[in-house]
Amino acid sequence: MRCLLYCWLPFLFIVRNGELKKYTITGFAQGTTYSITYYATDSIVIKRQVDSILDKIDSSLSLYKPYSIINQFNNSRTGRKIDNHFVNVIKKSILVYHETNGLFDVTVKPLVQAWGFGVTKTDSLPGKKEIEAIKKCVGTNRLLLEKNYLSKKDSCVQVDLNGIAQGYSVDVIADFIEKNGIKNYLVELGGEIRVKGRKQPSGEKMKIGIESPDEDEFRDHPMQKIISLENGAITTSGNYRKYYESDGKKITHIIDPKTGYPVQNELISVTVYAKDGMTADAYDNALMLMGLKKALQFIEKRKELAAYFIYKDKTGKIADTASSRFYKLMNP
Repeated sequence: MRCLLYCWLPFLFIVRNGELKKYTITGFAQGTTYSITYYATDSIVIKRQVDSILDKIDSSLSLYKPYSIINQFNNSRTGRKIDNHFVNVIKKSILVYHETNGLFDVTVKPLVQAWGFGVTKTDSLPGKKEIEAIKKCVGTNRLLLEKNYLSKKDSCVQVDLNGIAQGYSVDVIADFIEKNGIKNYLVELGGEIRVKGRKQPSGEKMKIGIESPDEDEFRDHPMQKIISLENGAITTSGNYRKYYESDGKKITHIIDPKTGYPVQNELISVTVYAKDGMTADAYDNALMLMGLKKALQFIEKRKELAAYFIYKDKTGKIADTASSRFYKLMNP
C-alpha cells in the first residue's frame, strides 16, 4: 500500500505541474495599448520581452521616432539600406499595391501630411494645385527593393507604413510566442488581433467582438457581433477612427492615393480576416477605398480573405453585410 502511494506521487506531481495556466500581459506601444493572453505551464513570455520586440519595430518603422530607419529613408535623396522588419513590410506592401491596383500605397505620406494626419500638424487644407503637385511624388512603383536596399526614383518620395505596421507587429509577437512553444494565444495591438489555438482547459474557441453599426457613423461602435476563431487574424479600418471637421465636413484619415483626397463613399468600416495580421491590415484600408460593391467582389475572389462591412445605405440608414466566408466565422 505504501509503495503504491509513493509510486503515484511523482505522476500526480507531473500532471499538476503540466496544467496549462492563463497568462496575461498588457502594455502601451505605438501610440496605443496592447494585450496578450496565452496558456502555458509557466510564464514563458514576459512583458519585458514584448516591449523589447515592439521597441525594435518602432526603431525601424515609426514616423514618431526621429532616429528610425523609415525617417532616415524619407530624408534621403535616393534611398538606403533597411533592416529585416522594413524589408518584410515593404515586400508585402508592394504585393498588395499590385493586387489592389494601387489603392494600397505606402508612398501616400506626403498626402497624409498635407491633410493634417501626419506627425507635423497643419493649419490649412491643401488646394487642388498642391494636391496635384504632391501626387507626382506618390506611387509604390517609384520604389525599388533590391535585397536589403530600398531606393526611390524621386527624392520627394516618402513612405508611411501606419496602414500595415500594427498588423505586422502582431505577427512578430505571435511568432515569438510560438517559438517559445506556446500553442494557444491571443495577441491584440490597437484593435488588430492574431489568434491561435483555444482557451484552456475548456477547449473553447477564442471569441472576438467586432464593431457593429451605430446610428452615428462617426461614433465608436459597440461590440455586438461575435466571431469564433481558432487560427488567423482580424483587423479593422474605419473612417470614424481618425477625423476632424472643416467647414461642416468631416475629413477622414483614409486618403485615396489616386485622387489625393480623403475617401468619400458609403463605407464606414471594414473588418478583415486573413491568416496573418499584416495581410489583413493592408487589405482593410484598400477595401475602404474601393466602396462596398467592388470590395465585396474583390473579397469573394480571394479564398484566403473574408470581410465584414458597415456602410450607409441609399436612405442614409446604417447597415452591415459580410462576405460569404465571414458569415461562416460568425456562424461556425
